[in-house]
Amino acid sequence: MPLSPKPYLQKVAFRPGAEIDFESYPYNIPSVRNLGELSFHADVTFFVGENGAGKSTVLEAIAMALGYSPEGGTKNVRLETTQSVSALHHNLRLSRSFEKATDGYFLRAESFFNVATYMDQMNYLASYGGKSLHSRSHGEAFMTLLTHKFRGKGLYLMDEPEAALSPTRQLAAHAAIHRLVLAKSQFIVATHSPILLSYPNARILQFDGSGITEVKYEDTEHYTVTHDFLSNYKRMLDRLFAEG
Repeated sequence: MPLSPKPYLQKVAFRPGAEIDFESYPYNIPSVRNLGELSFHADVTFFVGENGAGKSTVLEAIAMALGYSPEGGTKNVRLETTQSVSALHHNLRLSRSFEKATDGYFLRAESFFNVATYMDQMNYLASYGGKSLHSRSHGEAFMTLLTHKFRGKGLYLMDEPEAALSPTRQLAAHAAIHRLVLAKSQFIVATHSPILLSYPNARILQFDGSGITEVKYEDTEHYTVTHDFLSNYKRMLDRLFAEG
């Protein structure tokens, strides 16, 4: 049986011999301090956790270790309008497949506006449907990446892609991700979306105060809270308002 090229990114760990001050940021974040060795699914791996748990910090470091700008885009986009980037990427060792992905992108919701502006300035719009991303809604621009920009056989990193997507658009993104997985792509996604998290057989890594652990979809807070709320939202609202 021939070897599978995926996952293109297999594992991430601290470099052997790296000199790290675990009292400094971001190493003082429990999930970063206890990074250990992260293994990625060949198709889709999700990072989940509360705000500040470290999932976006680790995803950013992986992206930068792969050669991306901290604000996202392709590897040809060189943007850095903030100086808040951690040095974590310098201390990571990436284990990769024998075969390289031929496409890739780092989508960061909070800085996607800057990437869209850069695309306009460079007049590099052919791969985005031939139109400025600023001429579309935020959600339409995100979907353009999945349906036009991403070509397949790629390694795609996405940080909270649901930020601009309605529930219906999240379902459409779900289908687009699946088409790209079938086209030999790998995704690593930090998300709060219970819709996206339902991708079949995905690896879900929970970032919290004890470190990073793999969890099942039904055991995530995203699933349980959403399920409980939708099952009896009136009772939950009454309880919330009473507590307030």
